[in-house]
Amino acid sequence: MVAATLRRRTAAGLLASTLALTGTLLAPATPALAADPAYRSLRTAANPDWMRRLPDSAGLAALSLPGTHDTLSIHGGAWTQTQENHGDSAATLAAQLDAGIRAIDVRLRINGGNTFTVHHGATYQQANFDDVLRVLGTFLTARPSETVVMRLKHECTGEVGSCTDATGQLGFADIFDRYRAARPGLFWTPSVDRTTGAAVPTLGAVRGRVVLAVLHGPRGGRYGQYGLAQFADWGHGSSTYVQDDYDVPNVGAIATKRDRVRRHLDATSAGDPTRMYVNFASGSSVFATPAAVAGGALGVQGVNPFLLTYLNEGPQVHPPVRRTGLLMLDFPGGGLVDRIIAVNAFG
Repeated sequence: MVAATLRRRTAAGLLASTLALTGTLLAPATPALAADPAYRSLRTAANPDWMRRLPDSAGLAALSLPGTHDTLSIHGGAWTQTQENHGDSAATLAAQLDAGIRAIDVRLRINGGNTFTVHHGATYQQANFDDVLRVLGTFLTARPSETVVMRLKHECTGEVGSCTDATGQLGFADIFDRYRAARPGLFWTPSVDRTTGAAVPTLGAVRGRVVLAVLHGPRGGRYGQYGLAQFADWGHGSSTYVQDDYDVPNVGAIATKRDRVRRHLDATSAGDPTRMYVNFASGSSVFATPAAVAGGALGVQGVNPFLLTYLNEGPQVHPPVRRTGLLMLDFPGGGLVDRIIAVNAFG
């Protein structure tokens, strides 16, 4: 009925098509879970300027950054929502930044007037790219010690379950350049040069700025040389420094996803500190919603509580985690955000 491997951005649309054809109502693969320190309770964390305690000389790649996958996906139902809803027009992003999130994943549709709207698959997320940049600009002006690493992705493939771009518009990269030019000083300039990929900077070089990690096309290809040069091979799914094995076929397979996250976390901790590692804790399929993978379901431990336990375990259990890299989470709880931040050595 459904292919074994599903792209996250089309899962919700494919599910809707399946239900229309069969007339069968499939219950979500997760009950309504109570919020806990690892899951959904984001407002228990308050870390609006935690980076001020780090030295300017710290390499950005050497840091542990809590992040969100599909950062603004708060609408569309159980198979589309990936984040706790703190409001439209990027108010959800503002809440994440105040909690301490410093890596974001934004998916965009080309809209009329050469503008971008935020989508997850076919679902408009009640936010525009102007909202995203406004929230980032306001936050970084008020908190100039901080930086935010952004992954941008062109979401629309035109396939079933995805969105379709407005016709007669400029190309995605050209529209992005217009937004960048309209907000001088918001982005770290070397990361938004389409002809030359940037080296990973120090924190001091990017305080008060957004660092573009990569500008992805709708099927994972990279637009130009935008972003960091080390991510030249980051396409659709995992690559040298990225774990993004997002297909979790069913609730039982959450254990496999946990193991992939753990293995990449261990590789990050032991790896080259000058290279930025990205670890997507997220996953889904028709038979496992993003909330099920994050929080757990049917007696299977979710990725988020597993991560909080793993980070809290001492050296008697496994080698201590010295660096998490960018941990991209669905429905993060405040306790998990606090714990990732604590991995950084302060003072």
